[in-house]
Amino acid sequence: MNTALTFTYALTVLLLIATPGPVVALIVNTAAASGARKAMFTAVGTNWASLVLIGAAAWIILTSAAIDKAWLSTMSLLGCLFIGYIAVGTLRDALQAPATKAASEAPKAGRGGLLQGFMVGISNPKDIIFFIAFFPQFIQITESFGKSMVVLSLLWVAIDFAVLSLYIFAIGKIASQRSNRVISLASGVALLLIAAGGLLYNFNELAA
Repeated sequence: MNTALTFTYALTVLLLIATPGPVVALIVNTAAASGARKAMFTAVGTNWASLVLIGAAAWIILTSAAIDKAWLSTMSLLGCLFIGYIAVGTLRDALQAPATKAASEAPKAGRGGLLQGFMVGISNPKDIIFFIAFFPQFIQITESFGKSMVVLSLLWVAIDFAVLSLYIFAIGKIASQRSNRVISLASGVALLLIAAGGLLYNFNELAA
């Protein structure tokens, strides 16, 4: 195994996942609005989406298929639109929520969950670009293509769950009705900014 390349991949994945983006914003918002259990299901959904994208990357490598730049930009554009939709719903829920509530009340169902985690993960422009364009650069960590795919996938899953679990744990430590509302608002704004930035970038790429 190429240790240096494996370490570089692990560090790249750690930075990619830890950097605030639509997945982190969704996880943080879900943990604040609906609790750690639903946030973990959301994380499972985003991880499931990552494995689908890894499978797509493997297919591209095996078939030597060329990726059309316009197709990639269109996929990212659709992903940004979906993230924008999630952002609007998150902001609406946060603005309509009461500033305080009785401590005995159960948390709302809120957003997030397995399916929404998957949808945000599969439409995340950052992950689409990483798996389709950047992921193949690390396929040489072993001499076997199949073994390399297993190692890369397992590393992604382990790092992804570790980082997202830390976010969920941190939100649980500071949770209160007032702070949760602020976190939901901040998450919604972050998602909206990510969607707007992605839309602008991909429109420019398509127009070029």
